[in-house]
Amino acid sequence: MAELALRSGRVSAPGLCSGRVSAPGLCSGRARSAEVKMSLRQIKGKVWKFGDNVNTDEIIPAKYLNVSDDKELAKHCMTGISESRRGDDKQFGKKISKGDVIVAGENFGCGSSREHAPLAIKAAGISCVIASSFARIFFRNSINIGLPILECKNAARIHSGDIVKIDLANGIIDNLTQKKIHRTSPFPSFMQEIVNAGGLMKKIKKGTGYFLKDKKSSLSPF
Repeated sequence: MAELALRSGRVSAPGLCSGRVSAPGLCSGRARSAEVKMSLRQIKGKVWKFGDNVNTDEIIPAKYLNVSDDKELAKHCMTGISESRRGDDKQFGKKISKGDVIVAGENFGCGSSREHAPLAIKAAGISCVIASSFARIFFRNSINIGLPILECKNAARIHSGDIVKIDLANGIIDNLTQKKIHRTSPFPSFMQEIVNAGGLMKKIKKGTGYFLKDKKSSLSPF
């Protein structure tokens, strides 16, 4: 049972208290059989690969936190990554195309709780972030702003430059370059609604409400 605890920031899913999102069954090699009530868009894009423990200061350096313009924020996305950790992505903000995908290792988005990090990623045109695991606050912030993210234990097998096709509703990552399919748990229904609306606040403004409990899922970013 997933519970939203927006005011307390409490994480109710088992295993999330460690500071990483590691809900049971995620990318376990099997997709859940729960009926998908809503249709999330499918994503297709080029992969930009990063390593373990990418923190929010590396995603968007603190000196840009006073920037309010999304386009300006996007220019500085991932510029805090050191040369030794950046690989072939030294000009990430200038080279990416709308719809591209970030793939990373363990504990992506660790560090401060700043919402600027997922905002910068979304503003840069990234359509989805796939990682072995996420810092729990980054996970929650991403869903709140409508940025799709997927935890996959096989993320390390996806390479920079690969073209992937992602079916969010059914939890399928199809690596078209390698001709391999990775399965994750599909989004619970309440998360599907938030992402489809473009974020939690947009969903609330539309007056559609949101699920307090989703008995079909054991995953909650809150």
